[in-house]
Amino acid sequence: MLYAVFMSSALPPFPPQKPLDVSPLLEVGTAPGEPCLRADAARNRARLLDAAARLIAEHGVAGVTMEAVAAAAQVGKGTVFRRFGDRTGLLMALLDHSDRQLQADFLGGPPPLGPGAPPLERLRAFGPAVLYRSAERLDLQLAAQPEPTRRFSHPAVQALRIHVVMLLRQIVPHADCELLAQTLLASLDPALIHYHTRQRGMPLERLATGWIDLVDRVTGAGPHR
Repeated sequence: MLYAVFMSSALPPFPPQKPLDVSPLLEVGTAPGEPCLRADAARNRARLLDAAARLIAEHGVAGVTMEAVAAAAQVGKGTVFRRFGDRTGLLMALLDHSDRQLQADFLGGPPPLGPGAPPLERLRAFGPAVLYRSAERLDLQLAAQPEPTRRFSHPAVQALRIHVVMLLRQIVPHADCELLAQTLLASLDPALIHYHTRQRGMPLERLATGWIDLVDRVTGAGPHR
């Protein structure tokens, strides 16, 4: 009864749209306190990341420990800790290049993912781009996920959210685009992709088609209007 009364009552108006803070789009991969590395420090960082990437290729994500990376790079363990803080910081740094490449693609790459296509087409293309990148590095993504209270505030996650909100504001300007963006992005969560593809055996093509269907339903586009 209460549910019926709630559903029959008028919903309150959506809150006013606030200007987006786009600073996370510029912060992905920048370690705290390291806005600009010296050339030698940058080389050392690249050397450590290369060693970590080799360990993943040979032993999987489980083979990446601070001690193993130090040994592979022939440096002291303290050097690895000073550069990355902890294992999660190291794994997040390994994800940095792909995060930057995805941002470059949706900020300045060719359409439909990049500028030049209508916002609806860009949003439709966004999901499959994230899905296929995630599938290539799924174990690393899962191992590198921040603990729950920091998960949604990480710059890489914020950058994706801001981009989706900006597209939604162009497509459905009177909707609560902040919450809609979070709803859409929930379908691209690495843990959910792992469940669908590895535990239930769903092909990525099905998930990509599902993203497009979800976008069309959320925005009122296509045959579902």
